[in-house]
Amino acid sequence: MPEPRDSHRILVVDDEPRMIRFIRMNLELEGYAVFEAADGLRALQQVRDTLPDVVILDVMMPELDGFETLEDLREFSSVPVIMLTARGEEDDRVRGLELGADDYVTKPFSPRELVLRIKNLLRRGDAKEPKQDHFQVGELVIDIPRHMVTVDRKSVDLTATEFRLLVLLAQRRGRVQSREQLLQDVWHYDQIINTRTVDTHMRRLREKLGRAARFLDTVRGVGYRFVDE
Repeated sequence: MPEPRDSHRILVVDDEPRMIRFIRMNLELEGYAVFEAADGLRALQQVRDTLPDVVILDVMMPELDGFETLEDLREFSSVPVIMLTARGEEDDRVRGLELGADDYVTKPFSPRELVLRIKNLLRRGDAKEPKQDHFQVGELVIDIPRHMVTVDRKSVDLTATEFRLLVLLAQRRGRVQSREQLLQDVWHYDQIINTRTVDTHMRRLREKLGRAARFLDTVRGVGYRFVDE
C-alpha cells in the first residue's frame, strides 16, 4: 500500500520483531506511515532517509543501545523521541530525558496510551510551526504575500522555485530537510529523479542572498536547514 502523502511518519526502533509488528499494526490502524529499524545504527540512517515526525526508541538493543542512539541522533536532528523500554527505574527515565528524549513509556504498555503520547508530540510540533507570512532574520526579510525577499533592504530577484525553497526552509527553521524531502515539497516530485537539482538551486540561491546565505546550513550527507543567528 503506498504511503499517504499527508500521513505522519513514525519510526519504530526495536530489536524484537514481535514488538515492532505489534506497534506497527496499532499505528497503521491510526493512519500513520510506519518505518522500522532493528538496531541503533539502522535507526540513525532511517532518520536521515525518511525524516520521521516521531521516533519510538527502545533502550535495550545490541551494539548501540537506545541511550547511545539518542545521543548520536541529537547531533543532527531534533525529531521528537519516545523512549520505550522494560526498565522503569527513575535513573533511566532521567537519563533519557537529559539526553533529549521527549517522553518515556515503560513496557508493558497500552497501545492506546502510546498513540495518545504520539498525538501529543505531533500537536506540540504543529504548535511550533511558524504560521506568519513575514520573516526577518538579521538583514534577511522574507515577505510571502508580496513574494519579496530583501537583504540589507535591497531587493533580491529570485525565481519562483528559489523563493519556494527559501520559504519552506524558513518555515521549518532549525529542522533538517533532506534533498529527497525538498524534491517532494518544493518540486512536487512523487519519485526521486536527481537530488543534484536541489544542490544546484541552493548554490544559486546562496549566491543571490550574499552574506545572508549564512542562514542556509548544509548538513553533510543529509540535506539543508535554515538556522538563526
